[in-house]
Amino acid sequence: MKTFQFTRPADAATAIATAAKARTAQQDAEVRFIAGGTTLVDLMKLNVETPAQVVDINRLPLDKIETLPAGGLKIGATVRNSDLANDAMVKRDYSVLSQAILAGASAQLRNMATTAGNLLQRTRCVYFRDPAMPCNKRVPGSGCPAITGHNRMLAVLGTSEHCIATNPSDMCVAMAALEAIVHMQGPQGARAIPFADFHLLPGETPHRETVLEPGDLITHVELPPRSSSKQHYLKLRDRASYEFALASAAIVLEIADGKVGWVRIALGGVGTKPWRSPEAEAALIGQSATSDNFRKAAEAALKNARPQSENKFKIELAKRCLIHAIQTAANS
Repeated sequence: MKTFQFTRPADAATAIATAAKARTAQQDAEVRFIAGGTTLVDLMKLNVETPAQVVDINRLPLDKIETLPAGGLKIGATVRNSDLANDAMVKRDYSVLSQAILAGASAQLRNMATTAGNLLQRTRCVYFRDPAMPCNKRVPGSGCPAITGHNRMLAVLGTSEHCIATNPSDMCVAMAALEAIVHMQGPQGARAIPFADFHLLPGETPHRETVLEPGDLITHVELPPRSSSKQHYLKLRDRASYEFALASAAIVLEIADGKVGWVRIALGGVGTKPWRSPEAEAALIGQSATSDNFRKAAEAALKNARPQSENKFKIELAKRCLIHAIQTAANS
């Protein structure tokens, strides 16, 4: 690990002004915010992240879960994953989020990890995490050996010729299905970004993973009201504990008179970002809640999948994961 300056600002304005001095908020940023540090510290030890300055935001007032006047929930950026998963309102009205968080990592990690940190969780691609190897996400233009190398765990949706790394977050899959809104404060003021637009596809710039600009501080995440919906999160993985998803699905569903009136579907473990599937949603809305229609939705969700040498199995796995998740939600 390289040496770095550590600061602990007393207010958000100071934190933002400090980070705004960096030339990028993406890979190779000179300034990084830290809260739980469950990803950042790991990557600093590996010399994948080498910030000159680390700004501790734990003392900022961003650790509350609050109801909004018009309904919905406001989740502070530094709310711990364990607190969020076990919050009474989250368990009652946003059960898919609670299930997703509890399916991720270990209890110890969930006790430290935060909401904003989870939004910025980095890929587990082995080439990204090994500075001895080329990686377009870590060093732009250096190449992507994963395309012809070990890619069993990597993405089949949203890939490019420059990157096939998978987004590893469970929480973000549920956030995508819940149509969360990410709020941030930056040098130019406050702004709010729909969750579907927060993460970027790799394209030709896989080192740019989000819309964050230097100085942008995520303050909270907003969840719209979802109390009347059926919800479920299903995660398939190699082992039952402390493992990243091979495929996962988050479902938020409303059924009336046996037909799907409204649905939001997101996939994890198969996309380069938390993968909302409007194709699957369109295939289900207005249709009877039957196994045949759930299969049609799954086929639509994966129709644009592009497998690599080792991960073709993920396509059928993701379809079955999605079908089972919809069935479970519909029967709940």
